[in-house]
Amino acid sequence: MANPCRLTDVRDQLAFAGVSNARELSHKLQASEPMVQAMLERLVLMQKAEQVQQPVTLGGQCKTCPQGKKCQSVPYYRLRDQSNV
Repeated sequence: MANPCRLTDVRDQLAFAGVSNARELSHKLQASEPMVQAMLERLVLMQKAEQVQQPVTLGGQCKTCPQGKKCQSVPYYRLRDQSNV
């Protein structure tokens, strides 16, 4: 039986990635996307993470991307700077 994903696992993976979303993190952690999304929201409530706008893609290819603006509706997260707290 696999170990369940923990809040600290999500935090650590987010720190490693810099900026990420629930889908990417759930894939890396082999956990369900809804559970990772709930953990990200919990980190935001705990003021450990913050929601950010979609990161800029390399070369600004969004206009010609076949996905259109679909990816811009996905919330992205990053850890908050704790040095000012």
